[in-house]
Amino acid sequence: IYSYSYIAVNIYVKIYTSSPFLVCMDLALSQREVIDPNYLWIGPDGKNLKGKGYVNLTATGKLMMKGFKTQMSGSYTCTLSYKTIQTDTQKETNNFKTYKFMLYAYREPDYTYQISVRFTTKECGIEANGQFFEELKKILGDLISDLTCQVIEPSYKCHFVKLPKHGLLDELFVTFKVNPFAPGWEALCSQFSYDCEDVTNSKVQKARELIEEFFHKQTYILRHEFRNVPAIHYIDHSFEVTRIDSCRPGFGKNDISHNDCAGCCVVCDRGMYSPNNEVICRTCRNIRIKHYGAKSC
Repeated sequence: IYSYSYIAVNIYVKIYTSSPFLVCMDLALSQREVIDPNYLWIGPDGKNLKGKGYVNLTATGKLMMKGFKTQMSGSYTCTLSYKTIQTDTQKETNNFKTYKFMLYAYREPDYTYQISVRFTTKECGIEANGQFFEELKKILGDLISDLTCQVIEPSYKCHFVKLPKHGLLDELFVTFKVNPFAPGWEALCSQFSYDCEDVTNSKVQKARELIEEFFHKQTYILRHEFRNVPAIHYIDHSFEVTRIDSCRPGFGKNDISHNDCAGCCVVCDRGMYSPNNEVICRTCRNIRIKHYGAKSC
């Protein structure tokens, strides 16, 4: 990735992965002959990066950060010095250009799915509604337990619904959330040497698919396996799902300052912090936070 001599380039590096190669040169200069180039890379701490174990620095001035961590976020500056030689007089002139890159660690957000479904019922006030709801929770929990996913915040309400060309119908409005943090998920993540939101997100996506498939099957079962329609049954096409993102402490979303990575959980900037799993970094007004990824103020 090339920079410009007049503006910093923002680079987003997924945590625990390697950055792309940063080139100590602008694109226009790279198309020309450069004589006696010398490259000086300075990291966020103001020190020369040459010889550091966590960098890959090539002879042509390209820099790669290896195993990117939160504390590696910040400003990376390269000063390029080179010569130009006049053809007629062979006069040598020293030239200097400075290039700046802003590197930010980021994570994928943690996924939670909010799901809502509806059922017809005989009456709103009958005890069978609560019994049905308890049984439904157990079925859904068992369905996804092998994925270390869980159903949280389940609830239901009964409403009277007036449909076109029909009278009043009693319906159960059921809502719940599904997340990948059932007991045992930490042990699952400990098997990996990197942060495992990719694994947990994959599992909760699978859990969502299993639940959706379960409700879609209810329509088929109702039509083909019941002679008499039960009083409480799933309403076809009532399944609705919304993904809710959250960020780990020290990370947040900001589609204004980080519009090139708007869907990412980006490390909180200096002066900001995130103490929990919200999706925003807060401004700290009590003290001056000098590091990236602060979790407290």
